Amino acid sequence: MTKQIKLQERLDFGAVSDLKSEMLSHVGSDVTIDASEVIHMGTLCLQVLISAANDWARSGHEFNLISPSDACLSQLALHGFSSESLIGVMS
Repeated sequence: MTKQIKLQERLDFGAVSDLKSEMLSHVGSDVTIDASEVIHMGTLCLQVLISAANDWARSGHEFNLISPSDACLSQLALHGFSSESLIGVMS
């Protein structure tokens, strides 16, 4: 069964611990990450997502990013990613 995680609007330093805990609570399940409400994505939260996706890929579980907001896409681009390439580095 696929678990869905809805990302917070602001993925800044204050959101890192919650994001990490949320990801750890779904280890062993396929996950879909809903990024539709993201207005800011900081580097540390991006690193948590990349690390989690790498772990998911190694374990053979699916990790998908869906519905990225325009702001999310802009933030990803500032870090050198697109929603497709982000998933690509994770697998």
